[in-house]
Amino acid sequence: MLTIAPEIEVLARFGRALADPIRCRILLVLREAPAHPADLADLLGVSRTRLSNHLACLRDCGLVVAVPVGRRTRYELADVRLGHALDDLRTAVVAVAADVTCVDAAEEGCC
Repeated sequence: MLTIAPEIEVLARFGRALADPIRCRILLVLREAPAHPADLADLLGVSRTRLSNHLACLRDCGLVVAVPVGRRTRYELADVRLGHALDDLRTAVVAVAADVTCVDAAEEGCC
């Protein structure tokens, strides 16, 4: 049975998904259009096993869904609003990053 997750849980799941660069790339690709795992693996340059693990994480976080298409499975964002949220986050990060000056990247607490 599907339920609506509380707000804090939704943010935590989104953060967990975005914590890995490969999952970020998967979400950005799926923001453009649904895709099959083999195509995603080729596009991202990762093994199908590794991609499968990341897709499982994104499914568990509730961000992507698997849609059966004949004998294959296609992945897409679970909600079109996630694409808008990704766009908003990317824009916000760019705006913040432009204002940051970081003298020593190895410095603790530095971006």
